[in-house]
Amino acid sequence: MLLGTIFAIREINDAGGLDGREIVPIHFDPQSTPLRYAELAARLIDVEHVNVIFGCYMSSTRKAVLPIVERFDRLLFYPSMYEGFEFSPNIIYTGGTPNQHNLPLARYMMANFGARVYMVGGDYIFPYESNRTMSDLIHQRKGGRKIGEKYVSLDAQEKDFAAIARDIRDKQPDFVFSTVVGRTTRMFYQAYADAGLDPATIPIASLTTTEVEVQEMGSRLAAGHFTAAPYFRSLATPKNVSTVGRFTRLFGDRIEPNMCWEAAYFQVHLFAQAFLQAGGDEPRLLVPHLHGAEFDAPQGRVRIDPITHHTRLTPRIGRVDAQGQFTIMAEAPAGIEADPYLANLQSDDWTQALRPIVPLQPTDRAHGA
Repeated sequence: MLLGTIFAIREINDAGGLDGREIVPIHFDPQSTPLRYAELAARLIDVEHVNVIFGCYMSSTRKAVLPIVERFDRLLFYPSMYEGFEFSPNIIYTGGTPNQHNLPLARYMMANFGARVYMVGGDYIFPYESNRTMSDLIHQRKGGRKIGEKYVSLDAQEKDFAAIARDIRDKQPDFVFSTVVGRTTRMFYQAYADAGLDPATIPIASLTTTEVEVQEMGSRLAAGHFTAAPYFRSLATPKNVSTVGRFTRLFGDRIEPNMCWEAAYFQVHLFAQAFLQAGGDEPRLLVPHLHGAEFDAPQGRVRIDPITHHTRLTPRIGRVDAQGQFTIMAEAPAGIEADPYLANLQSDDWTQALRPIVPLQPTDRAHGA
C-alpha cells in the first residue's frame, strides 16, 4: 500500500504536480498497532498540518483513526476491502465491501463445491463481521451449513493452526472460508498442507490471501486455493500491463502488486483530480469534487458514490496457479456499485453478472452442485 501510494505520487509529480505544486508525502510506521495509528494520525494533523491521510489496512486500525479525522474534520482515504456497515463523511472507501467480495466468493464456491463451510479468521472485527455475513449467505442455500468457526490471535504460532487443520480434515467441509491475515496466513496454509488437505477437493476461499501472501508462502502451499478481489496482478488488460510495467521499472520486482497496492494507487489519482478541480486539499473544498469522481484504474473504471463514499469496483474470483499468480476464474462484466450495508442480500441480477472465465473441471470439484 505504501509503495502504491508513493508510485502514484511520483507519477503525478513527474507530470508537473498539482498546478505546479509537488506532492510531498509524510509517512510514519504505526507497526500494526491501532493505538499507534491514532497517535500518528493526530500527529499528522496537529504537527505536520496534513489535511488528507492515505492508509490503514486492518479494520481495527481504521476504527482507531476514524474519530481522529472526524474530530479535526480531515479526510482519510482507506484502500483496504473491509466488512462494510460503516459510513463517515471524513472517509473515502476505495476497497471492496461485502457485496463486492464476500457475496461473489460465497456464490462461486457454493455453486462449484457445496455449501458446508468451515470458517477460520483472525481475532478482530473484520473476520467476525465477514463470517457473520458468510453465515447468512450459507443459510440461504439449501443444505447450507456452517460446520466450524475458529479464530486465532494476530500473533498466533504454527501450533495454533495444526489443531484447526486436523479439525477441518475430520469434518470434511466443502470449502474453508479464510480471513486469516498477515504472517499467520503462511502458517495456516502450511498446516493445511501438512494435514494432507487437498485444494482440489477442499479448497481455501479467502478474502485476504493476495499475491503478497502467496509470494511469502510459495506457490507449493498456495496453488489451487481461491481469493475474491477486484484486482489481480495477472490481469492482462493494457492498462494493468502498462501500470505494472512502470511500477516494476521504478521499484523492481521484489514487491508484488495486489489489490491493496492497486486501491492505494488509484485513490491518490482520484485525490489529484479533485485537488485540481477544487484548487486545494481542504476537505470542505475537496469532497464535493470526489462525489461521482471516476478514474481508469488497472482493474477497470472506478467511481466514488456520492452518497456512501464507497467505490464502484469489478469483482473477480482468482485461483492460485503453479507460478504463484492468480488465474481469473470469474468476473463481473463491469463495475458493481458498493452496497456497504448489504441491503440487497439476494442480488440475483448481480449473481448472473458474475461470468465464468475458466470453467472448473470435474476433478476440481468436491461436492459441487
